Amino acid sequence: MTEYLTLKTENNDEFTVKHSRFIGYAKPVTTQDEAVAFINEIKSKHWDAKHNVYAYILREGQTRRYSDDGEPQGTAGIPVLDVLQKEGLTDCCVVVTRYFGGILLGGGGLVRAYSHAAKLAVDSATVIKMSMCVRAECECDYGFYGRLASLIPECGGTVENSEFTDIVKVVFTIPESLYGSFCAQLTECSFGKVSSTVLEKIFLEIK
Repeated sequence: MTEYLTLKTENNDEFTVKHSRFIGYAKPVTTQDEAVAFINEIKSKHWDAKHNVYAYILREGQTRRYSDDGEPQGTAGIPVLDVLQKEGLTDCCVVVTRYFGGILLGGGGLVRAYSHAAKLAVDSATVIKMSMCVRAECECDYGFYGRLASLIPECGGTVENSEFTDIVKVVFTIPESLYGSFCAQLTECSFGKVSSTVLEKIFLEIK
């Protein structure tokens, strides 16, 4: 996997249908422990609610979990999970709290309501793309620093830190798919005098 979609922040949104209040909460998570902690946090916050339905998807172990939390089977947890899958999301958890308003919604009504609440939650938390990136380092003299500082963004990278001593050390990140082209251009414009060293590979948000 070189890229994936997830959520940027924790957030929530809500709506009411036939006097039933649905509150959708969404949060980026990376482990089952984080997902369970978030679910329990919402359950504790809304201890008096009729239902706290949830679904989450993780890259770790390609995990998918959901719960109807007392709603008729297939009318709550699966619709929430389906929203995450249709959006292509992973490493995230959605909890939909329902305060029953006294009017039955029926199976179809519940599916629509939980799907809508989940979509509201996801949209409020903002979908972002994470891409495999290279964090790398270059060392050069002061005479080449200006060219290096401009070459990195020209090639799609981002300078993270520059350290000035007897030489200049620049740490930057760049999508892995663009790193080879950057290295070729670096070699060409420095006449082979400056090279790049990979420090690590990490997933970062690509805007």
